[in-house]
Amino acid sequence: MIELLDPTAEVATQTIAFVDRPASLEGKRVGLIENTKFNSDRLLAKIGEILKAEYGAADWKLFHKHNASVPAHDEIIAEIRKTCDVMVAGIGD
Repeated sequence: MIELLDPTAEVATQTIAFVDRPASLEGKRVGLIENTKFNSDRLLAKIGEILKAEYGAADWKLFHKHNASVPAHDEIIAEIRKTCDVMVAGIGD
């Protein structure tokens, strides 16, 4: 007798609740999370400078994940909640 196995699994879904975007970045503190891939830090630093110069952001701060394959660790999330008004997550390669 041959036993057939089904390698598929049901995909678990999760609803993500997004926070409303601010009407403006004027005076906002921006957190930038980079994923450690090549040039992601440089790309986000450039974005941070553009957000200050062209959109009136007060300042920006760059945060570094441990590696690209995991979510931002709890310390990053806690620090962003305390010190930033908005955040941007970016990638590089």
